[in-house]
Amino acid sequence: MSVIDWAVLILTLVVIVVYGIYKSRGAQNIQGYLLGNQSLPWYHVCLSVMATQASAITFLSAPGLAYSSGMSFVQFYFGVPLAMIVLCITFVPIFHRLKVYTAYEYLEQRFDLKTRALTAFLFLVQRGLSTGITIYAPSIILSTILNINTTYTTLFIGSLVVFYTVYGGTKAVSYTQMLQMSIIFCGLFAAGIMVVHLLPADIGFVKAINIAGKMGRANAIDFTFDPNNQYTVWTGLLGGFFLQLSYFGTDQSQVGRYLSGASVSQSRLGLLMNGLVKIPMQFLILLIGVLVFTFYQYNKPPIFFNSFELNKLENSKYNPELNKIKADYDVAFKEKQVEVNKMNVALDKDDKSLIDRQRKALQQADEKDKSIRKQATDLMVKNDEHANTKDNNYIFLSFVTQYLPQGLIGLLIAIIFLASMGSTASALNSLASTTVIDIYKRLIKKDASDHEYLQASRLATVFWGVICIVMALYASKIGNLLEAVNILGSYIYGTILGVFLVAFYVRHVNGRAVFFAALATELVIIIIGKLDLVAYLWLNVIGCLLVVLLSVIIQSMMKKTGIAGEKNNI
Repeated sequence: MSVIDWAVLILTLVVIVVYGIYKSRGAQNIQGYLLGNQSLPWYHVCLSVMATQASAITFLSAPGLAYSSGMSFVQFYFGVPLAMIVLCITFVPIFHRLKVYTAYEYLEQRFDLKTRALTAFLFLVQRGLSTGITIYAPSIILSTILNINTTYTTLFIGSLVVFYTVYGGTKAVSYTQMLQMSIIFCGLFAAGIMVVHLLPADIGFVKAINIAGKMGRANAIDFTFDPNNQYTVWTGLLGGFFLQLSYFGTDQSQVGRYLSGASVSQSRLGLLMNGLVKIPMQFLILLIGVLVFTFYQYNKPPIFFNSFELNKLENSKYNPELNKIKADYDVAFKEKQVEVNKMNVALDKDDKSLIDRQRKALQQADEKDKSIRKQATDLMVKNDEHANTKDNNYIFLSFVTQYLPQGLIGLLIAIIFLASMGSTASALNSLASTTVIDIYKRLIKKDASDHEYLQASRLATVFWGVICIVMALYASKIGNLLEAVNILGSYIYGTILGVFLVAFYVRHVNGRAVFFAALATELVIIIIGKLDLVAYLWLNVIGCLLVVLLSVIIQSMMKKTGIAGEKNNI
């Protein structure tokens, strides 16, 4: 990067951190630290909720996902608006009325301590692991720019976020997230405009989308009903709805964001606005990935986008073999360029038969490219069996650093850093609040002073920061980071959501029944997931409904045997 880019990057990060610390000025009590004194307006809530979900993974992996397999991932978010409506009607007023710090406090009032502890534990496991992945994402950027191992950059990024989260708590997180999302929106529009500008003069926006579409990258909507297809309208509306409902309704990283709202109406308005903006924002991010794909039909892409891994191979004894593969790759690219130009002519003529022929020719050329790239990755493994052969997360980053003008490169890289910092800070804050409120305060030290709980919250933030950084060091082996986070969540979110739905709507079921139902369901979900019987989004639906069904059955059996116990109708 140039000096200008480094200046933009460093200045942006410093301003964000200083601004967050200044606005929070160090919380003096546990309510201020964990809930920001419940004083934030709806637009703070909206942007904070969005920033928590839109991590660096979103801005690194989503364009790479669209580049590799098209726009279908946008369907994943179709359930968001529906989930926001349900949350506003049910979860938000209940949580505000009970004045809880975490979502899991309610479960003890409704059921019992063991149910609260179980759901809190499931959350801590899921969020702790996924936060490690979100820390790893921006470390990819630094490692690519500086050409050093991601271990060092992971330690730096994790330490930076832990610092201002420990100092300022929820208010620091929320205020920085508001500024972060404002910068992110501006940067995304600038990136989209620049991609189109860099295309050949005769290739405008519409034709770029057409060319990508003929090569299978503009497939945004799929109405087919196939349980094994990861992304369709139905998996988005049903599986996505249950996942989003559980994520926003029971995941403390999100619950903590809207519990900081000044009132029920402010929290509701923030969530509804998030539901309206989320799909267009995600569509734009994926669309940028599709435009980058078209750009690389006219400009030769690297044979492998992870420059660190490629450099290792180039400096190895296998370099002569790599050079031969590169030569084949160059020839294949030139052949594909000929077919792309023919498609351009066919689109100008609007000749459907010629377009169909060129579509097949382009798809064959694309497969040939993939085959040659596979030879390169096989050689990487031959050189180093621990080599990271997944470069999906490096595609957009490679484009930004090589083709965008000075200043904008620094801004877009700053955006990815900001997204990571926002989501990671929210996660650490939620992990700390759950640890202190649901575990430490409830099970270990019930009568400590408010100051002691505040210090415990800060120590818990540091503890989880260390855990998440350690997890981040192992994140390079899991493929596309965006999918990995959602797959991990799908193993747990359905079960937690089922517990909450029983708590809200199945009033005759008590804690013992729902506790055993949740344990049994989690075991079933793990087995289904490991056997890969259905697309991962359906795990959320299955988990939720199975908890409800088993709870009712177990409650009925216990009633018949006379061990039903008392129920709590809070």
